[in-house]
Amino acid sequence: MLKQSLHYKLLQKLSPQQIQLMKLIQLPTQAFEERLKQEIEENPALDTGKDDSESIDDDLSNEFDDETGNEKIEAEDINIDEYLSDDEVPSYKTQANNYSADDEEKNVPYAAGTSFHQSLKNQLNTFRLDEEESAIAEFLVGSIDDSGYIRRDIIDLVDDLAFTANVFTTEEKVIAVLKKVVHTLDPLGVGARDLKECLIIQLKSKEKTKYRSLSIDILEGAFDHFVKKHYKKLQEKFNISEDELKEVNKEISKLNPKPGSSYAGNNKIAEQIVPDFSIKIIDGELDLTLNSRNAPELHISREYNNMLKGYQESNVKTKSQKDAVFFIKQKLDAAKWFIDAIRQRQQTLLVTMNTIMHYQYDYFLSGDERKLKPMILKDIADQINMDVSTVSRVANSKFVSTPYGTKLIKEFFSESMKNDQGEDVSTKEIKKILETVIIEENKKKPLTDEKLAAILKEKGYPIARRTIAKYREQLDLPVARLRKEI
Repeated sequence: MLKQSLHYKLLQKLSPQQIQLMKLIQLPTQAFEERLKQEIEENPALDTGKDDSESIDDDLSNEFDDETGNEKIEAEDINIDEYLSDDEVPSYKTQANNYSADDEEKNVPYAAGTSFHQSLKNQLNTFRLDEEESAIAEFLVGSIDDSGYIRRDIIDLVDDLAFTANVFTTEEKVIAVLKKVVHTLDPLGVGARDLKECLIIQLKSKEKTKYRSLSIDILEGAFDHFVKKHYKKLQEKFNISEDELKEVNKEISKLNPKPGSSYAGNNKIAEQIVPDFSIKIIDGELDLTLNSRNAPELHISREYNNMLKGYQESNVKTKSQKDAVFFIKQKLDAAKWFIDAIRQRQQTLLVTMNTIMHYQYDYFLSGDERKLKPMILKDIADQINMDVSTVSRVANSKFVSTPYGTKLIKEFFSESMKNDQGEDVSTKEIKKILETVIIEENKKKPLTDEKLAAILKEKGYPIARRTIAKYREQLDLPVARLRKEI
């Protein structure tokens, strides 16, 4: 049975322009510059402010003419004057100078270099290998991960050699090539199947000494005891003194547990962090500036202004001229919106960061993380009358340069906990105190999570042991047994 009925619905839909604005706000500086270049390439009506071209007037209407159904906007319906500016001084020249002269864009060159795996393959050319050995060695090098390890079982490599390289061999042959060739490549330790083998390879390649030989014996005969820091058991098993064990520890600590990651020419591109904001202390007061690369000088291109003027002054309007004006109108509308979106982006970034700076005023003046106040996204959103999602877009992808280093803005946000006085304190403050206590502990008798909880309780922070364990893991600090030193 069919039924018809009326329903009322309240829907909130974002316009395409609003969605684009949100995307622009979310972009960090480098990604924003790429988006800017893309827009300038795609829209010939948009130009940068590096020449003396006329700019779009601040009072130009931002209205977009709608085209619905089959209705077509005629060229005569377009108000040409709306798109022309009589200003002799372009508006971009009168904008606030929010950056210094030395804050201009500088391109950082990257060396092409040789990739990690390519370097290993190049080294294979220094060995005299038959056809089968060469194929096995190259396949093994290709199986090495970015840390320098071969994580797969030898039998799996044998099968893959048969199926993918048409090389039929044995486990013994693969292991022989692995030890004879791959394990001698630079950096030392590369091609190891686990940490134990990686460390032993490095030790055996060095000049033989008493403590290096002892280190090899300990790693080969009691690797688990060494990793778990069961020092008493090691002393009993190898009949050595505490001083000798210290020397072994010192020898092994010089080795590289991830030989691949230390290779300078690996194929990972170095990340360059470009701060979106800068906070400086001037005469005891905080000064916030937006990176100039986030404040481009944009205006309507001179050529498009001239084309519109030529059409306006023409007595005869041909069809091709009308089509050209309609095309120009579309591009000008898009350019006007983009310039307005950039301005809104700048304003949103500055307002949000300025509010965060004043909320965490004590921290930015001192750099002491213990002075970070509990702050969540809603606290900032309420103050600037914006949505929480907008603040999140700014916080999650933007960096600020401070006198204490370059920080990700979201690091200033934290939950709150009650101290013994009933006051709200930031979890970051508690983590900082916990980290300080662990750093200053007696490493021969590291503090357990229970003891850490008791110490923080004495300091006025009643925290459960499981919370201590969670914070310790977030700080990337191991349990007490693994922090033990001799």
